[in-house]
Amino acid sequence: MTTPIDFRLFDCDHHYYEPPEAFTRYLDKKMRRRAVNFVDMNGRPNLLVAEKVNRFVPNPTFDPIAKPGSLYEYYRGTSGGDIRAAFGELEPIADHPEYRERDARLRVMDQQGVEGCFMFPTLGVGLEEALVGDPEAIHATFHALNEWVHDEWGFAFEDRIFGAAVISFADPDRAVAELRWALDRDVRMVCLRPAPAPTASGTVIPSDPVFDPFWALAAEAGVTIGYHSGDSGQGYIPRHWGAPVTHEAFGLSALHLLLCTDRPIFETMCVLLAGGIMARHPELRFASVESGSEWVPTLFKKAAKIYKQQPHGFGEHPHETLRRQLYVSPHFEEDKRAVADLLGVDHVLMGSDWPHAEGLRAPADYAAELATDGFTPDEMRIIMRENGLQLSRRRPSPH
Repeated sequence: MTTPIDFRLFDCDHHYYEPPEAFTRYLDKKMRRRAVNFVDMNGRPNLLVAEKVNRFVPNPTFDPIAKPGSLYEYYRGTSGGDIRAAFGELEPIADHPEYRERDARLRVMDQQGVEGCFMFPTLGVGLEEALVGDPEAIHATFHALNEWVHDEWGFAFEDRIFGAAVISFADPDRAVAELRWALDRDVRMVCLRPAPAPTASGTVIPSDPVFDPFWALAAEAGVTIGYHSGDSGQGYIPRHWGAPVTHEAFGLSALHLLLCTDRPIFETMCVLLAGGIMARHPELRFASVESGSEWVPTLFKKAAKIYKQQPHGFGEHPHETLRRQLYVSPHFEEDKRAVADLLGVDHVLMGSDWPHAEGLRAPADYAAELATDGFTPDEMRIIMRENGLQLSRRRPSPH
């Protein structure tokens, strides 16, 4: 599995496992019932979101936890298809302080040869959908999480750990205020949900002029906009077909996966492209993380066709726009060369998803995956180091 490399990595998809205090330390106690709370039920800790038991993560305290990369064979399709058995032996989270402590993570990163990383939530990417209809609770939840991330991980700690600030479009004014707050603390990665904005008046397209102040501020600040997979509210699609719906991260049916796996990020990129956000802010950089890459060829093909029919709807050829502003982290089991051929090697990101079970056992294992797809050592360095480093630096607006 090991392919020798002579450089330190920049991993665009690292995760922490949130303890309950990640959501409660800074959450106004008066918001607990409307937002996030942890309670004991039948001797087990349960997560309540909007006063309902939430199963996005079946074990919300992450104790015990699966070993990194334990589902590697499952996602390769060589495990026999029993995902519960594929998890293998679980471990007490107390045995792994690097999952929750910044200094311990830095020591492990040194051992792994990881110079820097973008750090994303595990549970946090699955909560907004459960709070739809209550913009105040959404904002309170994510601001509490961002305060905790700033405390415990940092938005640019030692220029190595770049914690993502999670922001919701549920309230346009609060989204701008949260971005300003994060920028004041040197944030480099802003995590948005690939989904319509769940405002108090209903879902709103992110290209609506009401969000222009957010996009303008992000462009001026030169931060990277990251779209990370989670619960994007796609459950209505299998429900439309009369199929049962579950929101458990590892309990999705084959039909749900077929119908919905690529839809959130594909639809979001269509909105950014056809909605004019990229054209109005050509300096903005958008990173798709943990949403795979099999949707990219379809986007390129469809965009080229629609451009021939309605060139006035884009301003420039959409391929030029995408190659300038879109960065994608392919899953390890996907055809990464196909993505590089479309976007360019300088827009492909390495993401190990460490320490998640569905990721790699070690970040450096991504080199072997790239070698399998025929990437040269120079291309590996660009993908596994240079591209992430570039996105971690705030790029001043030319205006």
